[in-house]
Amino acid sequence: MEISHSQGDNDALNKTTNELIGKHQGTKAFFRKFSNINWPLEIRPLNKSFVKDNKWKNIDATQEKRRSFLQDFCRKYGGMTRAQSHLFHMVSRIYVEDKHKILYCEVPKAGCSNWKRILMVLNGLASSAYNISHDAVHYGKHLKKLDSFDVKGIYTRLNTYTKAVFVRDPMERLVSAFRDKFEHPNSYYHPVFGKAIIKKYRPDAWEEAFNNGSGVKFKEFIHYLLDSHRPVGMDIHWEKVSKLCYPCLINYDFVGKFETLEEDANYFLQLIGAPKELKFPNFKDRHSSDERTNIQVVRQYLKDLTRTERQLIYDFYYLDYLMFNYTMPIL
Repeated sequence: MEISHSQGDNDALNKTTNELIGKHQGTKAFFRKFSNINWPLEIRPLNKSFVKDNKWKNIDATQEKRRSFLQDFCRKYGGMTRAQSHLFHMVSRIYVEDKHKILYCEVPKAGCSNWKRILMVLNGLASSAYNISHDAVHYGKHLKKLDSFDVKGIYTRLNTYTKAVFVRDPMERLVSAFRDKFEHPNSYYHPVFGKAIIKKYRPDAWEEAFNNGSGVKFKEFIHYLLDSHRPVGMDIHWEKVSKLCYPCLINYDFVGKFETLEEDANYFLQLIGAPKELKFPNFKDRHSSDERTNIQVVRQYLKDLTRTERQLIYDFYYLDYLMFNYTMPIL
């Protein structure tokens, strides 16, 4: 859910943001880390020459508000966000489609599988987004990433291509990732993450759980997420968008949201001059019989946590909440 701010709200937002930035030393280090490259932060007007239909008027107005909100946030609180040397890391989540000059930053659990299907169609690698399998999308290595180019190629594309990022309410995205990776059989996440989580956070675990890593509880997963000495590292499926896509360093031209995914995506396809018959697919990529993760589902998971744990999750994702104008959850 997006919110609008009065002056009083803005003052409160400023105060809260400054307090949180002061509170979280990791964020200060994150901002200081990028200090040398003079990144362009001005909003570049979207090229709307391909948009002929008046029906996109409201979506366009929403898009302009989102871009302005993110820009204002970055001007106020990202003053220290000047990139230094890790250019290839910063662009490692960005997919490239050269024909239509698109850069798409992948945020897992925010429609990324279907976005990659769309990029494959635009690239001429498939005729329809509906007949591309999950494995072909994620393991086929059909799409180019921005870090595969040399420095000149990266900068040229950053400065001339239309850059898009699609985000999701952080709490919904977190619960969606947990359900996907830990509540279904998984040959990677169970042995790699599950075993380590159970070993550290479940003192009375059965040997079988130690051996296969299945059955991780949400509360155990949250203990892992919030632990400064995690037994296994972070993962892109629950990493912050601020560390996946660097939205105060890379001036995204389009900010889409999972909550309005289809209309945002189809408007974006209009903007970049995609074939008229190409529409964003609305199917669930995996576990199609499961209920989609929504606010009601999230509440069921959060009720097993203490208020302190819920607050710490919010603190963990607070930059994503603020950057993308998401409502703070009722904790």
